Amino acid sequence: MLDYRAEFDAEVTLDGGGELRARGFRLNIPHADVTESEITALLVAALAPQRVERAKVSDVRIVAEPHPPAPDAEAERVRFVELSHVITAGMVTYPGLPAPEITPHLTRTASRGNYAAGTEFAIDRISMVGNTGTYLDSPYHRYADGADLAGIPLERLAGLPTVVVRAVGSERGVTAEMLAHVTVAGRAVLLHTGGDRHWGTPEYGTDAPYLTRDGAQLLADQGAALVGIDSVNIDDASPAGAGERPAHSLLLAAGIPIVEHLTNLRELPPIGARFTAVPPRVAGFGSFPVRAFATVPADEPPA
Repeated sequence: MLDYRAEFDAEVTLDGGGELRARGFRLNIPHADVTESEITALLVAALAPQRVERAKVSDVRIVAEPHPPAPDAEAERVRFVELSHVITAGMVTYPGLPAPEITPHLTRTASRGNYAAGTEFAIDRISMVGNTGTYLDSPYHRYADGADLAGIPLERLAGLPTVVVRAVGSERGVTAEMLAHVTVAGRAVLLHTGGDRHWGTPEYGTDAPYLTRDGAQLLADQGAALVGIDSVNIDDASPAGAGERPAHSLLLAAGIPIVEHLTNLRELPPIGARFTAVPPRVAGFGSFPVRAFATVPADEPPA
């Protein structure tokens, strides 16, 4: 495993006066394909509690280094938290989309003639749309020239430092104001709305929680690595949404993958977890189910 560091020059104007200039500034980054805007957001976060009015980075160099081994394996013990819905034949994920069909291709009984006595196998077939169960949207889902499932680097999908934003019982829309004091740069931002309690019922697609346009813009501007939600759509899919999809449009345009239909986010602490949601490497495909999960330090109590 590699760790990545950005080395760059920076010019910073502080809110209320004062300037900082740095040459060869070093900053740890979450992945190798980090953009200048993401580095700028990480720099601003690193300077907290100083408030920054303007920041500019230049002459960026990315350095990869071997990840140091853990000094104590006991300290690395974690518990796993399942964040995916189970896919079953006939289940409805998004109202109006076809349910998955799961059928045998080769039954155990039929396979016996191909193998030695006592040996048998089952090979099954599944027919489904990519938007089934808990799934990930790649930029290609929204934009023809965006990265498809095969084009997203693992650094954007696996072992991401995570922040969980609690929005249960609040207004339907998760707004920029609700996110303003959350450090999101380089992190998986998981929106815990409680919408998953209606999974599998008609209420799941009715007046569901979502991320507002200004909330999505803030997450894109501040360099979130991935954004997930535990409801039917990250956008307002009700008639009031008028078919607009600003959260999808803004996040995917910024190269930020989206995971929808998460569940069990109540089991995660606000910070400290690491999130993984990896789809298969399918070229020319925009969305696909994932086994989404988080790891939490073993001594971290449930949220």
